[in-house]
Amino acid sequence: MPRPSEPTRERIIKAASALFYSEGIRRVSVDEVAAKAGLTKRTLYYHFRSKDDLVAAYLAARDQPNLVLFRAWFADAEGGVPAKVEAIFRNLARSARHPKWKGCGFLRTSAELANMPGHPAIRIGAAHKKKFEDWMRATFAAEGISDPLQLARQVLLLLDGSFAVVLLHRDASYMETAGEAVRALIEMALAKRRSRKRQLPG
Repeated sequence: MPRPSEPTRERIIKAASALFYSEGIRRVSVDEVAAKAGLTKRTLYYHFRSKDDLVAAYLAARDQPNLVLFRAWFADAEGGVPAKVEAIFRNLARSARHPKWKGCGFLRTSAELANMPGHPAIRIGAAHKKKFEDWMRATFAAEGISDPLQLARQVLLLLDGSFAVVLLHRDASYMETAGEAVRALIEMALAKRRSRKRQLPG
């Protein structure tokens, strides 16, 4: 049951998040969200004009917590950048072994809305993935890697690809394998940087 002191909009988003992530956005009705939040549908529509707005709010609420968690895993890992980025995949693999894990909410929502490219939730999902890519790019640029954007995109592709394959096979080891590939790619890029430095005159 929601706490009486919990703001109504927050209660609705919390209820929607639990239902949308667990069941998918198309299978969950506004009535079900209102019931889980302990509110009437009229109250829900006072805070959200439509189900589309509610879906967008659901993803927006996941944006910063997910990025903060990734950064925490990165910061807490021992070793250099290759090991730290691999740690993100290793921690995701641990999460994927939980029985309630249902994959990436952003990717699952985009798949359900594939025929609606202008949907606000699609824009929020794209922006979330871009923030991760930009963070990786800045991290690699700080390491002196020659093409940080290309490497950041390779990491993102391995991340999202592993989300899809783990969800398909229910085998979290694919996420760990992707992490090993990412580590190898970053180590290769760093080795090229060191080689270039040795070749400089002076």
